Amino acid sequence: MGTVDPVNGVEDAYAALRNETPTERLDRNWVELLQELRVVQTGVQLLAGFLMTLPFQSRFEELDTFQRSVYVAVLMLAVIAIVLFVAPVGYHRALFRRRSKARLVEAGTRFAKAGLAAVGVVVAGGVLLVVDVVGGRLAGAVAGGGVALLVALCWWLLPVLAVRAAEAERAGGAERAGERTGPAR
Repeated sequence: MGTVDPVNGVEDAYAALRNETPTERLDRNWVELLQELRVVQTGVQLLAGFLMTLPFQSRFEELDTFQRSVYVAVLMLAVIAIVLFVAPVGYHRALFRRRSKARLVEAGTRFAKAGLAAVGVVVAGGVLLVVDVVGGRLAGAVAGGGVALLVALCWWLLPVLAVRAAEAERAGGAERAGERTGPAR
């Protein structure tokens, strides 16, 4: 039988296999979260930097009101994503040496999920804007909507389905283990 995850209360059968204490598990979770944030943070910062240079380009003046609105929304969401991805560092500084690693990992996870949602909208909105400028409003809407669906599929739906499948497997394994050992007396 596994241990209970101190962050979300879910039983973790792998903790016993790893032979790690709850503190070691939280440390590992924090390091893994930071690595995930490093992967996305650089890309989002580059994207936001690029977006900040667009108004200084000569063709920017040709954008219509809709395109400028999409641009401003995408820029603001890119900046928000940066803030969300960097927030765990500030949170860590505030909680440093206060024995609150579970709170830190939980908050960091929430910041990362919110940041990913913002990045998903930035990517879809950026495609909408570029294709709108190049191919027209309908093409932009179709392309942006298609990217939004792909982001929702890959970053939300498939992970949700994977979690459900893992929980079903775990429940099935627990039931099978109970059948092998017989009823409790």
